[in-house]
Order: sequence, then structure tokens, then C-alpha cells
Amino acid sequence: MDWDKLRVFHAVAEAGSFTHAGDTLNLSQSAVSRQISALEESVKAPLFHRHARGLILTEQGELLYQTVKDVFHKLSMAQAQLAESQDRPTGPLKVTTTIGFGSTWLTMHMKEFIALYPDVDVTLFLTDEEVDLGMRKADVAIRMKEPRQPDLIQRPLMNVRSTLWATTEYLDRRGRPQTPEDLGDHDLIVFGEDTPLPVASMNWLLSLGANPQEPRRPILRINNSYGIFRAARTGLGIASVPEYMARTAPNLERVLPDVDGPQTKTYFVYPEELRHSQRITVFRDFLLRKIQEEGLSER
Repeated sequence: MDWDKLRVFHAVAEAGSFTHAGDTLNLSQSAVSRQISALEESVKAPLFHRHARGLILTEQGELLYQTVKDVFHKLSMAQAQLAESQDRPTGPLKVTTTIGFGSTWLTMHMKEFIALYPDVDVTLFLTDEEVDLGMRKADVAIRMKEPRQPDLIQRPLMNVRSTLWATTEYLDRRGRPQTPEDLGDHDLIVFGEDTPLPVASMNWLLSLGANPQEPRRPILRINNSYGIFRAARTGLGIASVPEYMARTAPNLERVLPDVDGPQTKTYFVYPEELRHSQRITVFRDFLLRKIQEEGLSER
């Protein structure tokens, strides 16, 4: 199979149309279409279903796309490793982590990292789902639980402690709880019950000081820790919020400051094949330094 045609095929599969792929490759729509037709003729199979709304990969096209995608990733990784030097890390670095951690603490520090290492091309992929590093969907993961995948290097980053927070406006209006039992008289924001809890003790404030015979009814359930944080910032009620997240919101006030919630260990994870990548080394060391500076290191 001709390499140039495979390059065009990859661009079309990514873009979903001849026109958008042509814009990416600086080719005309007709030139892209001819290349795809020639590739289909050479493999003797249709690669796309053509619809008015765009292109959809056929079963044969999906098979070829997964293979070509893997090849492109390996070439990109090899190019980055060849260009990289001990003194000047260079190349792409795709980092995946949770929406909550990525949207608050991590993005807050990316300006400094990019200024220190301008030749590292960083992409953040934020999702609460566990991304498969073995399939090279990301280079690095920052995870809130110990990885289960084999052949991954993992390093503990920090213990994330959750505590109770509400806005000063809410507490001025509703009063400040003095004991855990007082939480029963307040509006509580918790993690949604229809979604698997990321941590078993996520909704610990529902049982803190509560009478087991009189279960508390939260004012709102959200299946995302960042959504819980945002709801608390509006003054809706009291929520369990990770310490690193609460620090980014000046209008939040600690509730029951003598009460600590559960802690979650976070891990810096990457594939064995990237053990010697300078991009990953400098990124890991940067995170560890910021965590140490902010007093968030393991307790």
C-alpha cells in the first residue's frame, strides 16, 4: 500500500470528510477523493460509507484505520525521541487525568510548565474514564486510584484529602455547623447514586454524625467531582471537595475544620516503553515540585 495514500486515508478518517482532510493536507477535495478511490482499488475493498452528512468507516476501513493510527503514533513517538535531548526536551506529550483535577489544579500550572519547556507540545485529555495507555491513547495518566494495567510504571504523587466546604454567603445565611450532627439541618451536595463512585467513601458527609434510622436527603446529586465543586461555589450548600480544588475558590470556607474526610492516593503513570522519555521526566519532576511547594505532598 502506498504510504502517501495511507497518509491521506488517515487524515480523512480523522476529519470525517474529504474537504476537511484536504484543508489539513493542503490538497483539493478532488485530489483527496482520487487518492482514497485509488487506495480502495488497491486493497479491493470499500473503506468509507459516503453519506450527505459525511463519511463513515466501513468494517474494512475501521481495520485499516486502527492499524494506520497505531503506525502514525509510533512514528510520532520515534520522531520525538530522536529529536529529544537531555538538555532540551522536545515533542508531543499527551496527558490524561480526571476532569476535576485537570480543570482546576493542573491547568492552573500549565502556563509555568510551558514557559519552562516551550518545545514540549502538551495536550490535556480530561475524562473521568480510565484511558488505556497500553493502546497509546495517552503518554501519561494522573489517576486517583492504583492502575490495574500491566506493564505500566507508576509513582505515587500525593494524597488527595477531601474536606467540607461552603461559600461564606451560604454559611452567613444558614449558620455554621458546630458538630457533625448539625449537617442534618443543611443543604448537602453529593455524588450521584446512579454512577459508580470513584472512591467508596465519596459521600461520607451523608453518614457523618447522622442517625442511621433517618438518612439524609441531599439537595443535589452530581456524577462529577468538578460539578460538585462548581455547585458549592454558587452557594447552593455544603459539599465534600478535594483540598487542591477548594484552594482555587476564594469564596469557599472550610466547614467543621476539625473534621477530615477520606484521602485518595494519586499516581503518575506511563508505559514502560517511555521510561527514558525526557518529556515525561521533566513533567513528572515539575508536578512533584509544585506539589511540594504547595504542601500537598503525601501525608
